[in-house]
Amino acid sequence: MSDAKFFAKGKAAELRLELTSDKKDKNYTRRKTALKRIVANMTMNNNEMIQLFPDVLDCIKLDSLEIKKMCFLYLINYCRLKPDLANKALPVLLDDLRDRSPLIRALSLRTVSCIPLPAFNEALVDPLSRLLRDPDPYVRKTAAFGVAKLWASDASMVEKSGLIEGVNQLLVDSNPTVVSAGLAALTDITDKSEGMKLAIGYQDASKLVQILGDCNEWSQTYILSALMAYTPQDPAEALLMAERLSPRLQHSNASVVLGTIRVILYLTHYISDDSAIQGLVKRFGPPLVTLLSKPHEIQYVALRNCFLILQQYPQILQNDIKVFFCKYNDPIYIKVTKLEIIFLLASEDNIKEILRELREYASEIDVQFVRKAVRAIGKLAIKIDTAARDCIDTLLDLVATRVSYIVQEATVVIKNIFRKYPNKYESIISVLCKNLDSLDEPEAKAAMVWIIGQYADRIENSDELLDEFLFTFKEETIEVQLALLTATVKLFIQRPAKGQELVLQVLKWSTEETDNPDLRDRGYMYWRLLSSSSGNADITRQVVMSEKPAISVESDKLDVRTIEELSLNIGSLSSIYLKPVSQIFKGTKARHLEQSPALRRSDSNFESPGFYQNYTAANYFSTTGGDLLSD
Repeated sequence: MSDAKFFAKGKAAELRLELTSDKKDKNYTRRKTALKRIVANMTMNNNEMIQLFPDVLDCIKLDSLEIKKMCFLYLINYCRLKPDLANKALPVLLDDLRDRSPLIRALSLRTVSCIPLPAFNEALVDPLSRLLRDPDPYVRKTAAFGVAKLWASDASMVEKSGLIEGVNQLLVDSNPTVVSAGLAALTDITDKSEGMKLAIGYQDASKLVQILGDCNEWSQTYILSALMAYTPQDPAEALLMAERLSPRLQHSNASVVLGTIRVILYLTHYISDDSAIQGLVKRFGPPLVTLLSKPHEIQYVALRNCFLILQQYPQILQNDIKVFFCKYNDPIYIKVTKLEIIFLLASEDNIKEILRELREYASEIDVQFVRKAVRAIGKLAIKIDTAARDCIDTLLDLVATRVSYIVQEATVVIKNIFRKYPNKYESIISVLCKNLDSLDEPEAKAAMVWIIGQYADRIENSDELLDEFLFTFKEETIEVQLALLTATVKLFIQRPAKGQELVLQVLKWSTEETDNPDLRDRGYMYWRLLSSSSGNADITRQVVMSEKPAISVESDKLDVRTIEELSLNIGSLSSIYLKPVSQIFKGTKARHLEQSPALRRSDSNFESPGFYQNYTAANYFSTTGGDLLSD
C-alpha cells in the first residue's frame, strides 16, 4: 500500500472516529469540527471522503442547522457516486420539509432539488406544490428555483404536475423577492422549452419596474432579464418604460447596469422618435465609464459590452476616449480590448492624440501588446484617409528603432496601406528594404515579398532582393513560397531581362520539387499562362498584375443582424464572445424582436420566427385583471 493511500485511509478513519465517538459532545462541537474537515477535503477532490457516507448520513438527523448544511453539501457532492446510500437520506430530508424553521425547510428543499436522482425527483413534486404556498417568503423563493431545477431534470413531470401554474401564481406575490424568483424560474424554463414562451403585458411590466427599487441586486437582475419578454404595442409606451428604467443606470452593481442597458436598447426598437433614442443612449456613457474603475474582471465585461454598444452608437463615448487609454498595470486582455475600442472611436478630430498614445504603447516591454499597437496604427491609416501620412510617419519612426518584432509588424501593415493607397507612398519602400535582415516570421516575409514583386519596376535591385529570399525557398512555409512564386512572376512581367532566370528556377521548384498541391497548382497555372501568352504579354499582365480588391477595415465590423441579436444579450457570455447565445449554450433559444405595431420598419425583418403555445405567465396576468402585485 502506498504512503498516500495509507494517509488517506488513516485520515478517513480518524474522521469516522470523531463522527461516531460516544464521548460527551456538547453542542456537537466535535462533530462540527470533523464535518468541516470532511468538507475541506471534499472541496480538494479527496474522494476518499466518500467512505464516510453512512457516518455523515447519521449526522443529518441531528438538530443543528450548521451540521445539516455541511451534511447536505456532502450529500449533493457524492450522491451520484453512491445513489443507494443517498436514497436512505430521503426520508430525513422530506421530514425537514415540514420543519417549523423556514431556514431548515428551505435548506432541505434546496438539497432535494439539487440531487438529480429519480427517487428524489418523484418525491419532490408534492412538497413543492405545498411549499410554493408556504407562509415564509424565503421558502416560496426557494421553491420557485426548485421547480426550475426539477424541470431541468424531468420536464414532463413538472408540466403534468401543474407546478408551472404554481410558479405563475408567485408573480402576484406581495413580496418583491418572491416575484423576482418566480420570474427567474419561468425565464429559465421558457428559454429552454420549445413549447412555452414568457409574455408580459404593459401593466405587468409597469408593476415590475415599480418594485425594482425594493429588490436586491440579484432580484433586480432577474426582473430586468424577464422584462425582455415585454413587447411594447405603442412607441409612447416603449419610451415611457425606457425613461422609468433609466435611473437604474446609476446603480453600483455592474450586472444591474448592463441589464438596464440591455432592456433600454431592446425598447429602442419600438420607439419611433430618433431624437428620443439618441437621448436615451447618451445616458449609457457615464455608467459605462464608471464601470471601468471596478476590478479587472468587471472592467473586462464592461469593455466587451462597450465594444458591442459602440458598434451601433459610437457617439455616446466619442468625447471620452481618454478613459480607454491603457494603464501600465492593466492585464493584457484589458489592454487589447481597449485598443479595439480606441480604434472604433478614432476620428479625424482625435487621431493625433491617439497616434501619440499608440506610439507610447509601442515602446512597452509586452511584445504581444506592442504588436497589437503597431497593427492598430496601420489599420488607422486605412480607416482615416486624411491621417494616413501621419500614421505612416509614426510607423517609420518605429521601424527606425530596428526592434525585430516592431519592424515585422510594421512591414505587414504597410503592405495593407500600399493596397489601400496604390502608387501613393512608395517612397518608403527603401526604408523597408534596409531592414530585410530583421524579417524572420512568415507573415512579415510574405508581406515584404509582395511589396518587392508589386513594385519590382520601381525597386532598382528587386531581382537581387528576391534572390536573397529564394536562397531558402525550400525551407520556407507555404505562405512565403506562394508569395515568392507570385512575386517572381511579377518581376518577370515588369522586368523580363532581370526576372527570366529566377522565374524558371522558381517554376521548376514549384512544379517538380514540392509536395504541396496549392503551390504545385499555382506553379503550373503560371507556367501555362506564361507559355500560352508568350506572344502577347498584355494577357499575362492583366491576370497577374490586375487591380486588387479594395481593402477596408469595415470588414472587421459585425454585420447588422449579428449586432442586433447580440444587443439583446448584453451582459451575458454572448456579448463577451461576440457570438449568438445559441452557439455558446446548446439548447438555448435565440432572442428575437417580437412583432408589434410599434416595431420600427428597419427592424421588422429581425423578428421571432417561431410559434409557441400560449402556456405562459400571460394567462395568469390576465386573470388578475392586470394587477401583478396586490397591496
